[in-house]
Amino acid sequence: MKLSTLAILLGLGFGLPQIYGLLKPGRFREAMRKFPRSEAWGYALVLLGTAWFLWNLKQENISDFAAYKPYMLAGFGLVGVATCIFVRDFLAVRGFAIVLLLLAKFALDIQRWAETDWKNVIATWAYMWVIAGICFTIWPWWMRDWINWNTATDRRIRIGSGLRLTFGLFVAILGLSVFRHVEAQAETSPPAPPTVERPVNQ
Repeated sequence: MKLSTLAILLGLGFGLPQIYGLLKPGRFREAMRKFPRSEAWGYALVLLGTAWFLWNLKQENISDFAAYKPYMLAGFGLVGVATCIFVRDFLAVRGFAIVLLLLAKFALDIQRWAETDWKNVIATWAYMWVIAGICFTIWPWWMRDWINWNTATDRRIRIGSGLRLTFGLFVAILGLSVFRHVEAQAETSPPAPPTVERPVNQ
């Protein structure tokens, strides 16, 4: 995936749902406060995170643990399924944290080679996901408290939704303009000539 496509998807995916908070803050509050203990969201996110992690593990070619990879795949798969069965408290938050960490890795891998300083917007955002993912994994009730505070009044909901919508559109615009321009330049620029080492005169 190209960085421009990633930025557009992330920006719109993050920003567009905020319109619901601007238009119907009451229903937005109700939906958000149900999320931390939603078992349906929990099952979906944990299983998605487990499948995504197993796919990443399968792509690794590190020879040190190649012989153990089938056992690791089976073990981590069982951990994901067992989590859905035995760790159901705040399951949605834990699943969200797993997906957030994996999404951060994915975004950082893609933005790494872009020849523009604007890629740091994506990188900084991804590192914020890493911090949030770690915190929500250790203290999942923090999300509940954070949601409760941010949705305490309609005014807070509208302000928060407006800020998130603005940032999401900003990231999408970066994808449509800056990142696409950088990618187009990279595709049209000629490859660098190979360097020839000259022998050193003794």
